[in-house]
Amino acid sequence: MIIAEIAQAHDGSLGNAHAFIDALADTGVDAVKFQTHIAEAESSELEPFRVKFSKQDATRFDYWKRMEFTPEQWQGIRDHCTEVGLKFISSPFSNAAVDLLEQVGVDAIKIGSGEISNLLMLERIAKTGKPIILSSGMSDFEELEKTLDFLKHYPVQVSLLQCTTAYPTSPDQWGLNVIGILKEKFQIPVGFSDHSGNIFACLAAASLGAEIFEFHVVFDKRQFGPDTVASITIDQTKVLVQGIKEIKRALANPIEKSEVSKYSELKRIFGKSLAVNKSLKKGTLLRFEDLESKKPGDQGIPASNYQSVIGKALTCDVQKWDFLKPDYLQSVQ
Repeated sequence: MIIAEIAQAHDGSLGNAHAFIDALADTGVDAVKFQTHIAEAESSELEPFRVKFSKQDATRFDYWKRMEFTPEQWQGIRDHCTEVGLKFISSPFSNAAVDLLEQVGVDAIKIGSGEISNLLMLERIAKTGKPIILSSGMSDFEELEKTLDFLKHYPVQVSLLQCTTAYPTSPDQWGLNVIGILKEKFQIPVGFSDHSGNIFACLAAASLGAEIFEFHVVFDKRQFGPDTVASITIDQTKVLVQGIKEIKRALANPIEKSEVSKYSELKRIFGKSLAVNKSLKKGTLLRFEDLESKKPGDQGIPASNYQSVIGKALTCDVQKWDFLKPDYLQSVQ
């Protein structure tokens, strides 16, 4: 599954939210993901994180408040996703948000890495029966194991994303090695949540067997928003989706390197046979300096056998650029 995360890139504008859905419907992604905020339920004016990023909001609480949509607006967003063939996924940050998402019919629920140990909310989510996608960004293996053990008591599908909580992440922070570790350790679908701001990390993750891909999107890298620096554009999304699909196709079709019979005609056409680079008289002893290799590869002596002709005598005259034939040569006693 390829998930484009809109998150708060809409900046509280319902029109922008719908514009993102239409734009992403043409990129080949499978789903869009929002974040569902209900400020009073999830936060307070004491929340300090990234307060100064905005010239519009005095506090982080004010920002979350501005990011809210009404239940009716969320229903419209969900219905729009269905109309254009995209799954509607969102990250709730309170039980109240979970209730809202269940009401509008969310297809799956993403757990942000800051909520991985919020067992109160996780129980509420698990009771919905919706598929759960866990982000591992702030968690060690012990925390992940505890959460996954907790969720085993509920009949829900659970997947896990390797993630690094840094905006943007540099290549030395991607943690691509963790993908294989998570797959082996937990035996559930494992993917990659990207905050690099480019397409390379997800492509690398695809080559390492990631099954789910999530990345932030914006219309333009110059637009306002706390996640813009860690996002890719709609146009980049098209390229990324194509790349992921082609990599997955390649991995699903391993080749047998020892089987090259289908190239026999090409090898004949592009192969090289031994020739001479000057006219030579009968009896001349061939030297390395007399030899050339020319296409095609079925004209007497393969170029790979050049050492076998050096020091042998010509049995006839040959003209410049003539191919050498086995019967043109004899060993010197």
